[in-house]
Amino acid sequence: MNKKSEKMHLSKQVIIGIQFLFVAFGATVLVPLLVGISPSIALFSAGVGTLIFHLITKGKVPVFLGSSFAFIAPIIEATKMFGLAGTLSGLIAVGLVYMLMSGLIKAWGLGFIERIFPSVVVGPVIMVIGLSLASVGVDMAKTDWLIAIVSLLTAIVVVIYTKGMIKLIPIFLGIVAGYVLALFMGKVDFTPIKDAAWFALPPFTMPEWSWKAIIYMIPVAVAPLIEHVGDMYAIGAVAEKNFVKKPGLHRTMLGDGVATSFAALIGSVPNTTYSEVTGAISLTKITDPKVLRISAITAIAFSLIGKVSGFLESIPSAVLGGIMLLLFGMIASVGIRTLVDSKAKLNATRNQVIVSLILTIGIGGAVFNVGTFSLGGIGLASLVGVILNLILPDSSKPVKMKKN
Repeated sequence: MNKKSEKMHLSKQVIIGIQFLFVAFGATVLVPLLVGISPSIALFSAGVGTLIFHLITKGKVPVFLGSSFAFIAPIIEATKMFGLAGTLSGLIAVGLVYMLMSGLIKAWGLGFIERIFPSVVVGPVIMVIGLSLASVGVDMAKTDWLIAIVSLLTAIVVVIYTKGMIKLIPIFLGIVAGYVLALFMGKVDFTPIKDAAWFALPPFTMPEWSWKAIIYMIPVAVAPLIEHVGDMYAIGAVAEKNFVKKPGLHRTMLGDGVATSFAALIGSVPNTTYSEVTGAISLTKITDPKVLRISAITAIAFSLIGKVSGFLESIPSAVLGGIMLLLFGMIASVGIRTLVDSKAKLNATRNQVIVSLILTIGIGGAVFNVGTFSLGGIGLASLVGVILNLILPDSSKPVKMKKN
């Protein structure tokens, strides 16, 4: 009888684990489609990266690592300048930055992060990440506005009017609706599906050393670093455990860093903890980390089915464009929410200067050149924000006056 209960328990874990992957699936495969790499490699790195994270965190934290949206714009721009192989070396460096921060957190705690990366820096950087690709989304959507609008409206309806698990998969359902309409309109090219093998290894790409790509990418790590801290508090609140203390934020950030560097080593996109999955955990009340490891193994299995990747590559650009119109705007709104929730004093001239320069430099595409050295876009905007925050006087702090 006990054995039967264990089998039933395991079968339930498998079902929920697959369901959690379903929640993360749309977002995980959307990122590689937008940056021009195979979605199968992203599924593979997400699965392996999640297992790496669980190993480093002693299997205590119920998270799934999926493709990070924060790096879409930087990867697209860096690939134009340095090629994909060169860009991958920059992404490896991002993982190393996470690892460095892990060591600093263990040594000094969270205080230094809050000092260097306050909300007046992180908020506008996140806004830049979302808005910098707005034109790309519009360009993709206008290839067929009807398909794009149907995809967009489906995602909006799902995220606003539905409940439960359905509410957590607006991207997936938006893509499905747009794809079905494109099928009826005869605008789906089935060549990628026909050409794909049933079973195949993901297309691995080896990185090539490019110090320019490394310098370009490292500042982009600012926003995801802060996001990681917030995610750990969020999943801790859902699971009613203090993961920041045990296994420790230094371990969770180390796990994220190693997973990101691993992804770049095989030609994939950086990983991040998924708030969608945290939402699913909150709904189901299932906080057992084993379930997320089942999700990871399922992602790896999907990555080996060539027809899945072929199907994903057959999605019309208008469908993706419609989703992007919502997605990147929502990323920007997260940046606004970061400023609001932290009660940042935006009436202070100092903070207005920091926010405005980050936005204009990042969205405007400013580039700083010295000889062969070049830094621009989100990376330059992040660096300028950090420097200004450190050097500009903060009038909200009391200034000691000397007595005559």
